[in-house]
Amino acid sequence: MPDRPYLFYELTNSLCATCLRKVEAKVVFQDDCVYLHKWCPEHRFQKVLISTDVEYYKLSRQTIKPGQMPLKFNTPIKYGCPYDCGLCPDHEQHSCLTLVEITDKCNLTCPVCYSESSPHRLTHRSLEQVEFMLDCVVRNEGQPDVVQISGGEPTIHPDFFAILDMAKARPIKHLMVNTNGVRIAHDAEFARRLKDYMPRFELYLQFDSLQPGPLRTLRGADLSDVRRRAMDRLNEHNISTTLVVTLKKGLNDGEIGEIIEYALKQPCVRGVTFQPIQDAGRVEDFDPARDRLTLGEVRQQILKQHSLFKPADVIPVPCHPDCLAMAYALKLGDQVIPLTGMLDPQLLLHGEGSTIMYEQNAQIRGELFRLFSTAASPASSAMSLKQLLCCLPLVQAPEHVTYNNIFRIIIMQFLDAHNFDVRSVKKSCVHIVHPDGRIIPFDTFNMFYRDKKEERLNAVRGAGNLVPLTISAGVDDA
Repeated sequence: MPDRPYLFYELTNSLCATCLRKVEAKVVFQDDCVYLHKWCPEHRFQKVLISTDVEYYKLSRQTIKPGQMPLKFNTPIKYGCPYDCGLCPDHEQHSCLTLVEITDKCNLTCPVCYSESSPHRLTHRSLEQVEFMLDCVVRNEGQPDVVQISGGEPTIHPDFFAILDMAKARPIKHLMVNTNGVRIAHDAEFARRLKDYMPRFELYLQFDSLQPGPLRTLRGADLSDVRRRAMDRLNEHNISTTLVVTLKKGLNDGEIGEIIEYALKQPCVRGVTFQPIQDAGRVEDFDPARDRLTLGEVRQQILKQHSLFKPADVIPVPCHPDCLAMAYALKLGDQVIPLTGMLDPQLLLHGEGSTIMYEQNAQIRGELFRLFSTAASPASSAMSLKQLLCCLPLVQAPEHVTYNNIFRIIIMQFLDAHNFDVRSVKKSCVHIVHPDGRIIPFDTFNMFYRDKKEERLNAVRGAGNLVPLTISAGVDDA
């Protein structure tokens, strides 16, 4: 009998990319790639590339640790994932990073924008609304690991610094601001004032390319000078910064190595986050089949374009291994030493501590000292590495090693209706606060819950293919 041209690996649930109905999906290996095979009764067969690296995909599926619940669940289970976000009791992971969007307005109109912000959207959240949203994060998390003030462009909010003050007054371990850098580049006093919020404060700076062409394509303008001036000011004040690169296949993915090298030379930069483009919001001239990069492809390009990291250094993040990969290194003078590849991966999966906090793990502490300590010893050191977002934060370290010595690479892949995997989205740890107080995974928020999209979700719920089953136990307590 003839063989099928692929290897059937596992079964999951996905969405029809057209009608958003939940459909069964096969995960198959074919020609060294991983695909989803989906079938919708109305819109028929759909085939979606989800990885170009079969072995890394298998590794991510083996990187399993118990999920961590929030202190509170916010919505009951009624229709099943992904139609009950809030968080509901069926979600498997608390919020490692929570976005609080304080404005819909932006000083750019980027051709690629998941929130569809622009100068024409005039709504700013009031201080009372922002305070409510921050309190919702604290309600769910107790002491939130990372809260990111976002938008729109948050730096143009008229009460921007009052919002930062409110956030710093709460038990948030690490505060971030997502920004395009325009105001920082043009306002020296604004940039200087940001330094007052250090430590445990970081900028998430849009930085898509070192070339004018890709910037025009992704941002609608050549922002090269804006990026240069913003970086000069951030370096001047040594304000911790992560460069955030939106990647589009065939446009700027050939610059990955150059951007890493540039980042290594900037004193204020603590790392680079690569985010492959997703089919969400405003995506002009974007074909998911043509322009999408998978996490596996980005990892392969990092290893190909820069010599710092080896395959064992770029590993799945245990809390959401399908969509997050990480590589950590220490900058010690002119030397950059990869860290993750030197640690036993089992320490990340089975060690003490939570998804983010590993400070109580004696094995990891001892390994760090063995690798990086010179004169210092565990008994004499009180310094901590104030790391961020996944893996080894606040690990005891030698006195001469601080957060200024950190350099990390994060690959953050988001799901849309094409590559959606219900099994995976249940472990999402990057969430957004809805204005009504629900805490919603980033992926489903952009599909179903942003602006008036919930009207479409209600249409899907009422289409006759979802059977309500309300399960409210656990909504008010974990």
